[in-house]
Amino acid sequence: DLFGSVEPLLPSLREDGVAVWVLGAGPYPPGVVALQELLDAASEELEPEDVWEPEDMNDTCLYIFTSGTTGLPKAARVSHLKSVMCLSFYELVGASSRDVVYLALPLYHMAGSLLGVVGCLGIGATCVLKEKFSASQFWDDCRAEGVTVFQYIGELCRYLVNQPQVRAGRR
Repeated sequence: DLFGSVEPLLPSLREDGVAVWVLGAGPYPPGVVALQELLDAASEELEPEDVWEPEDMNDTCLYIFTSGTTGLPKAARVSHLKSVMCLSFYELVGASSRDVVYLALPLYHMAGSLLGVVGCLGIGATCVLKEKFSASQFWDDCRAEGVTVFQYIGELCRYLVNQPQVRAGRR
């Protein structure tokens, strides 16, 4: 949906050596990697040359862009070590592969993507992704999906507590 806003930047991104990966139906201009095409063509077998290890776990693995709440938005560096540590996030809080995790945090944020999705991958848990948090829909979603774990940031709990009671003792 957002490719149109990136497309004018493609020439300068290519000059800077930035790869643009897209998930969704194409066609796309040359140099844009369509992930679905790669997935469709991929072998089920892992080839030795496909396995890559960083030279140093403190090297940059990825960048997450800040929202700019304390200044201009900027790229925050996330090391390989921090990324791997996110694999064990839910295990540290006692969750397991039997859990169903409700995640309504934005995936462009570290809490949603690395702690949330990668954390679920780390323990083999089911991850229920909600496009947008809705306090009024939360409990119905949790019951419908069999949710056992909810990942949140502080404000979400306040929104839930402030919801009117639906039935005696239930919010």
